[in-house]
Amino acid sequence: PDPTEDGDFLALDLGGTNFRVLRVKVSDNGLRKVEMENQIYAIPEELMRGSGVQLFDHIAECLANFLDKLQIKDKKLPLGFTFSFPCHQTKLDESILVTWTKGFKCSSVEGRDVVSLLRKSIKKRGDFDIDIVAVVNDTVGTMMTCGYDDQNCEVGLIVGTGTNACYMEEMRHIDLVEGDEGRMCINMEWGAFGDDGVLNDIRTEFDREIDMGSLNPGKQLFEKMISGMYMGELVRLILVKMAKEGLLFGGRLTPDLLTTGHFETRFVSAIEKEKEGLQKAHEILSKLGLEPSHEDCVATLRICQVVSTRSASLCGATLAAVLRRIRDNKGGERLRSTVGVDGSVYKKHPHFARRLHKTVRKLLPDCEIRFIRSEDGSGKGAAMVTAVAYRLAAQHQARQKILEPLKLSHEQLLEVKERMRIEMEKGLGKETHEEATVKMLPTYVCSTPDGTEKGDFLALDLGGTNFRVLLVRVRNGMRRGVEMHNKIYSIPVEIMQGTGEELFDHIVHCISDFLEYMGMKGVSLPLGFTFSFPCQQNNLDEGILLKWTKGFKATGCEGEDVVGLLKEAIHRREEFDLDVVAVVNDTVGTMMTCGYEDPYCEVGLIVGTGSNACYMEEMRNVELVEGDEGRMCVNMEWGAFGDSGCLDDIRTEFDVAVDELSLNPGKQRYEKMISGMYLGEIVRNILMDFTKKGLLFRGRISERLKTRGIFETKFLSQIESDCLALLQVRSILQHLGLESTCDDSIIVKEVCTVVARRAAQLCGAGMAAVVDKIRENRGLDFLKITVGVDGTLYKLHPHFSTVLQETVKQLSPKCEVTFLQSEDGSGKGAALITAVACRIREAGQR
Repeated sequence: PDPTEDGDFLALDLGGTNFRVLRVKVSDNGLRKVEMENQIYAIPEELMRGSGVQLFDHIAECLANFLDKLQIKDKKLPLGFTFSFPCHQTKLDESILVTWTKGFKCSSVEGRDVVSLLRKSIKKRGDFDIDIVAVVNDTVGTMMTCGYDDQNCEVGLIVGTGTNACYMEEMRHIDLVEGDEGRMCINMEWGAFGDDGVLNDIRTEFDREIDMGSLNPGKQLFEKMISGMYMGELVRLILVKMAKEGLLFGGRLTPDLLTTGHFETRFVSAIEKEKEGLQKAHEILSKLGLEPSHEDCVATLRICQVVSTRSASLCGATLAAVLRRIRDNKGGERLRSTVGVDGSVYKKHPHFARRLHKTVRKLLPDCEIRFIRSEDGSGKGAAMVTAVAYRLAAQHQARQKILEPLKLSHEQLLEVKERMRIEMEKGLGKETHEEATVKMLPTYVCSTPDGTEKGDFLALDLGGTNFRVLLVRVRNGMRRGVEMHNKIYSIPVEIMQGTGEELFDHIVHCISDFLEYMGMKGVSLPLGFTFSFPCQQNNLDEGILLKWTKGFKATGCEGEDVVGLLKEAIHRREEFDLDVVAVVNDTVGTMMTCGYEDPYCEVGLIVGTGSNACYMEEMRNVELVEGDEGRMCVNMEWGAFGDSGCLDDIRTEFDVAVDELSLNPGKQRYEKMISGMYLGEIVRNILMDFTKKGLLFRGRISERLKTRGIFETKFLSQIESDCLALLQVRSILQHLGLESTCDDSIIVKEVCTVVARRAAQLCGAGMAAVVDKIRENRGLDFLKITVGVDGTLYKLHPHFSTVLQETVKQLSPKCEVTFLQSEDGSGKGAALITAVACRIREAGQR
């Protein structure tokens, strides 16, 4: 439980000859408060051994009586059912009885779901209805009762008529349940410890005699050594043996002393009381028809101490094993934890609790273990489990409602594919190009490498905060291959957002440094310029910048030819000269890089900081360029898809928030839904929304979470990694100043998954439109094609590429699409385009 539980709940507590029905009102109006009303009902002995139907009909009748008394029969309240017998649970509201214990023997219940049996009895009556939300063991109920007051409580222990324990285990260790994140409460059913013979060396003849005379011989052997149902009987058997051997009562036996069950466990507690213990021993033994001497009373006291001390020590040893496991799971040397405890032996025996604590401290000297007594029993805990289940269900529902718009159906993705196709046609058309958002820019790259290219080429790769200068040596013939040397340079923010002159002077300064580094200062080489921003190309060596993206804002560049700006900067430096042969987009560079390896590669895709695609279009469809023979690579600039409003129906409030606070509001909307620069920010906005609504981080928003850009996209990749334990997710969140629980970490991971999945699906819908267009262009029933891909999101995110590929397969079933990762980046592609251009130029000159 956390402090936000609120509501009106019923609880049913069945675990012995009596059972309780409770109404629990939990309120959180600043002052946490729990109000309880309850009624105890007896279960007649004949019902304990009768039919299951009769037992559950009796429980339903008592429940009706209780609701009548409180005049709430017309309300359908949620109910938590404490059912304190060994059960196999498949979910929170389903519990299959494994075996009866504690003297119960009702027929037709073992192997069946007790919740269904209770529901059937309630339905048969028809005079009231309740919502059974959770069924729990009394240990779980105890842990939850105590957990309401102490957030460190992660163990429940019962030592009463029977005994059992539960604790919070890491999901990754529970092989019986799917999933490995978070924790789940395990009901140990430790009463059966030793049933496999593992405790035979410490079991005594008295333990064996008790077991043989029980209703379930060979079962619950540990419970028979330590619990209240058997403690008094153990003392009686020892007294009988000693009397028979003439060591007690002058060798005299009485019918009462020889009768099973006549020495009750409460007698043990009474006899061990500090002051009146010996007097109580005299009274109890006298009632059994004996005439005890003072020595008989002292010996009986000593026997009681030995039996109860063994019980407390065994209980402490097993509890220490549980606590050590929790400590090891957490990976710490010291554990600070709380154990919630209930049960008549623990509560009423004068020394049991102290002896138990002492044993645990002795076996775990480095751990700080606190014990809390459950004052309200496990019934309140069942109500708390129900309250938590209700809260979690309501919160889960609220979160799902918020995330729902981000989960796209197959129909929605088909619609996105169709809209992309429409926008592509607009971009290619002469009449519609001006108004088109997907610009479909001609690149004047009309040929992919044919293997005869050779020579040394420089390449410049500019597309983000870092850029590369490369020397690319292309060899043909028998030793066909590409050798590359490169150096990475950074672009400071003040230059990105300064003047165009400063930006290109900085680039040329870096080229000069590289040539010096390579010992090639005086050499004039052909250069290919990968410039990854939207450009209008009129020639292969001319690129007019349409608009900056990815955080660039350098003045005096938009509307200008970037090759011209680069040449001017080279002339200003007056150190070297270069032949700028080609300016290409990074997608085109990627396509050419992969095209060198795979002749089927006719599409380029980038999904990194930004996103874009290019492909080989039929010249007859490229209306902006004269001629209709052959093909030309078209730079789609698909990041602007949706700028016309055609994606508004699938854009969410979080997309709008990210867009409005970006450097280019209203622009590149598709890119803002799928690329690395924005996914982390979408996640941060969702986490903020969840937290404001009390659905995450307990409603506490840290200053760090309010900081734009703090949730980097790399965290999405790390958080979604399959091999990452939840503990590491928590440490990532901690690094961001977010104190999270396991549940919080699971929620954050789910948000990351939803956002990244949508991005991959949207990207896949766009790619499906591209490959289908190529297939239809060529009049094919089936197309085999390769897409060359680059970009950090595609390469580093653990699931993005898989989801993208699955989406393309679903939306374009008539295409066999292979995705080939570009290992050398788009710079190599720019050099290859330059090499192809030089080959074609030389052939033309010849």
